Amino acid sequence: MKNSNKNVGISSYHNPAGGLDALTAAAKAMHDQKIIIRDIISLFKINQPKGFDCPGCAWPDSHPTSSFEFCENGIKAVSWEATSKRATPEFFAKNTIKELWQWSSFRLENEGRLTHPMKYDIVTDTYKKITWEKAIFEIASKLNQYSNPDSVEFYASGRTSNEAAFLWQLFAREYGTNNFPDCSNMCHEPTSVGLPPSIGVGKGTITLEDFNHCDLVICIGHNPGTNHPRMLGTLRQVSKRGAIILAINPLKERGLESFASPKHPIEMLSLNYTLLASKYYKIRIGGDAALLKGIMKCLISMHDQSVNTGKANVINEKFINQHTKGFKELKTDLEKTSWKTLEDISGLKYKDIEEITHIYAASKRTIICYGMGITQHRNGTYNIQQIVNLLLLGGNIGKKGAGICPLRGHSNVQGNRTVGITEKPSKEFLKKLETIFKFKPPYKHGHGVVDAIKSMITGQSKALLCLGGNLAEAMSDQLLTFQAIRKLDLVVHIATKLNRSHLVLGKDNYLLPVLGRTEIDIQASGEQKITVEDSMSMVHSSQGVLKQASTWLKSEPAVIASLAKTTLLNTKINWDQMVNNYNVIRNFIEAVFPAFKDFNTRIQTAGGFCLYNSAANRIWLTPSGKANFIVMPNANLEELSILTKDNLLLTTIRSHDQYNTTIYGLNDRYRGISGRRDILFISWEEAKKQGVYAGDKVNIIALDSKGARTVRRMDNLIIVIYNMIAGCVATYYPEANIMISLEDYDKVSKTPAYKSIPIVMEKCK
Repeated sequence: MKNSNKNVGISSYHNPAGGLDALTAAAKAMHDQKIIIRDIISLFKINQPKGFDCPGCAWPDSHPTSSFEFCENGIKAVSWEATSKRATPEFFAKNTIKELWQWSSFRLENEGRLTHPMKYDIVTDTYKKITWEKAIFEIASKLNQYSNPDSVEFYASGRTSNEAAFLWQLFAREYGTNNFPDCSNMCHEPTSVGLPPSIGVGKGTITLEDFNHCDLVICIGHNPGTNHPRMLGTLRQVSKRGAIILAINPLKERGLESFASPKHPIEMLSLNYTLLASKYYKIRIGGDAALLKGIMKCLISMHDQSVNTGKANVINEKFINQHTKGFKELKTDLEKTSWKTLEDISGLKYKDIEEITHIYAASKRTIICYGMGITQHRNGTYNIQQIVNLLLLGGNIGKKGAGICPLRGHSNVQGNRTVGITEKPSKEFLKKLETIFKFKPPYKHGHGVVDAIKSMITGQSKALLCLGGNLAEAMSDQLLTFQAIRKLDLVVHIATKLNRSHLVLGKDNYLLPVLGRTEIDIQASGEQKITVEDSMSMVHSSQGVLKQASTWLKSEPAVIASLAKTTLLNTKINWDQMVNNYNVIRNFIEAVFPAFKDFNTRIQTAGGFCLYNSAANRIWLTPSGKANFIVMPNANLEELSILTKDNLLLTTIRSHDQYNTTIYGLNDRYRGISGRRDILFISWEEAKKQGVYAGDKVNIIALDSKGARTVRRMDNLIIVIYNMIAGCVATYYPEANIMISLEDYDKVSKTPAYKSIPIVMEKCK
């Protein structure tokens, strides 16, 4: 079978992750964005105590005082923001929205930083410059026309600081709504809603220090080389000291296999590298829960056999008896689950599952890391709860070197949730707001992303205010999402760069340009700091060092405060006081959330401080007062079995030149792709079954829940033979979001099922 590819931009990549290629790519990113020497020097302020937090991923800083706390993709993110390119009013005057719509997402953002507030002009089909005062007044006037505050959706990006996020939720709640469609609705919402019933807190339970003490790290459903590259340094240390790393993923990813550290010149220049995963298991898309149930089934069976023969416990009975509830129900469910079902759905044989089980049983301290390969499925919440179940069986939560590690995406997506960006606020939180700010917030739960789009479709929602992000392109069922947004009266984007969402127009449309994280933020009291929270609950400060891209830019807190005080004519809040000095905002955050005690003092410490985590201390804030084993009914597995039986499953992936919807370039180095994104990855085995060869062009058509073809499709994708499991294919996000129905989501969290889309393939004629 022909499995080589002669198409331009498609080859094989044999080097480790990182290394000289990473340095070359970073240098190219700076060159392409025309970064000047002064700003290149500023890179050494990334993730530093007196510098700015990387606007990329949420991986924590290992050594806050180190001069080298950035990675290739961090440099891309900073270069993208610190670019010398500008999207000026003159640029918009020359390009109509109709013309810009034909541009690629990469080309749109590559035009550079927004420089002026803009308003869409329907006569010329262009954005035109408007003064800040007029824009704020017009937006506020339109907001005050709605008799029902729930007519407005307040979207937030995970890049937003704690300070801006806190003001955003304060503005919306004094306005009268809990409508907070948020980027985490599309990524780690299953974490936020799945962990509290299990362990009482919606966050991971480990710190970076725990990786120095673990015996085993299981990496399931994530790709660190591209999505959180600084994690590779941590995994390198784990491997170097002899601990075991297991990788479980449908595709072989270079960042889970080997790494040449740019922080260790001898290793890199000598062309040496560190092997990461000791074992790599290619799992079927959507088969994670089946695998986890299989490991638990095998583990409990091993335990029973061991105890019955007078040998040592395999599971941690003492921990289970003292700290958990629901073990009996879990065991009963596992005993009823057939090995054939588990093998068919997971794509792994019993011997593989048994091998993983023995490795887990031998480990005294295990960390399980997961990403959106776990969350973005129809059973995303159950997936996470099965990870917890497995950890609980070994007593692997609440002790050094063990715990659950959700790999959050954007650099403050977790912090946004912590300071109140949620459509489902607790009564205790709302009462605190009422007591401190003297207004009565709404208690009715609001909209997440899926419900927000549905509300736009029905006409109930009239306006959309976006604090950063690229909602229209990031959302599932793009055609329906675009139609929904185009029905709105008002669309406002607070942004740094142009993206596809800014071209999806309602009746009245505004672009409000803001400072990036790399830039100096000066308010009435002087230079300001903001704060962020990383994936491991560390809160630290960030202070920009670069000159702002345009004198017309405002900070996000300043824009929010201007909108709030102009809209809320009888506001109870002194917005100016908070914007003049961000210390005041942090004082209020501390007043609302006791975990932030001495907030302004503690962020002066290099590296910041860690928020208290009850589960990490084996205090279970659940109704039972215990950590709970939560059973995933076999009916849910049977649904997956039907889904995977005869159809191909498509998963969406990010390229190496990409972060979320932001595309820095058209290369995907670790997978051998350069200069293009029209790719469909497929295994040699599956290609043979489908009768396609490397380089063939194919169309893929999404299927509905009954297996019937839909109108959702992608055409003319090029076949690339790749090391991945059969029965599955992969292509790039966000282009593939068109393949996902708005109704196709995890029923608990409502996170779209970006990672498991049933399709059929047809060869182009």
